[in-house]
Amino acid sequence: MSNKIEQLVQSYQKYISVPWREDAAAAQRVIFCVYQESDERRLRAGIDEFALVTRQTGHEWTLFDLTDSFGRWLLSQKYVHSYFQKPQLLPTIMPRYLDYLVSDFEKFLQGHDLGTQGVVSVLGVGSLFGLLKVSEVVDRFAPLVTGRLVVFFPGSCENNNYRLLDGYDGWNYLAVPITADKL
Repeated sequence: MSNKIEQLVQSYQKYISVPWREDAAAAQRVIFCVYQESDERRLRAGIDEFALVTRQTGHEWTLFDLTDSFGRWLLSQKYVHSYFQKPQLLPTIMPRYLDYLVSDFEKFLQGHDLGTQGVVSVLGVGSLFGLLKVSEVVDRFAPLVTGRLVVFFPGSCENNNYRLLDGYDGWNYLAVPITADKL
């Protein structure tokens, strides 16, 4: 595990160990663990460290991975071959991809009843780049989680302005940003 990822784990542990408010709104229960996109593989290799420190603080942990969700969804479409031949048609069905993610997430949560003291972490949001806005996904996921929603975010955050993969202008979101160098 790289030094930056170890520091991110330490920053996360400091935050997650603070007692949680039960009356926080859904948007206030979202935590973004922000890291450089070049550290994606290191983060994935060290993801169990986040689970370990979460459990050490008395909270349950589960991981939802979005990485291959687009491929699974696209293959389930009736006219999948048409979309491969004419990818310009994809924007017409992209709202269904978001609905698919939400449905998949709901099913996942039903199998992992964590309650108000659990952490549901989301990995693979970089795979949404160019397809969906992370903010749209988080806005739909957050109300479904009664504990904390932790989003592993490859990009940057400055003054609550998040930029996925540092690729284009970001968006402002109220989540708690945790980075390797500061909480």
